[in-house]
Amino acid sequence: MIRLILIIALLLGLSPLQSSGAEPLLIVANPSVGDTASLTLKDVAAIYLLRVTVWPDGTHIIPVNREVASDIRTEFSTVVLRQDTANLAAYWNEMHFQGKLPPLVQESEPAMLAFVQRVPGAIGYISAATPPIGVKVLGHVP
Repeated sequence: MIRLILIIALLLGLSPLQSSGAEPLLIVANPSVGDTASLTLKDVAAIYLLRVTVWPDGTHIIPVNREVASDIRTEFSTVVLRQDTANLAAYWNEMHFQGKLPPLVQESEPAMLAFVQRVPGAIGYISAATPPIGVKVLGHVP
């Protein structure tokens, strides 16, 4: 019985849905984004999977990702989207046939911040260690 409990605990500790211990993330948006007080991580996932495409005020949402090889994107995809790279690739292949394109990509934290600062409706994510200058912080990803 104890061995079974240890095996289950070990398996749970290696679950792909848990944070890898990486640095926390901030979900950030353009300062023009209206009331988002009730935004949850589930809502953020819906935005990034294009299930929700407009903010409550009617502004078009522009989700922005980091590059595929980025550790911060892997953390975001695992914790927020609850999917790995292979599952996301399959999802976007399916969405392509519906005429939907995946979120835009920025190659660095400064590029992500600059894009989100300048583009109304934009949403992105950065390391919690990066000062969120010129953007609205919508939430934290532990």
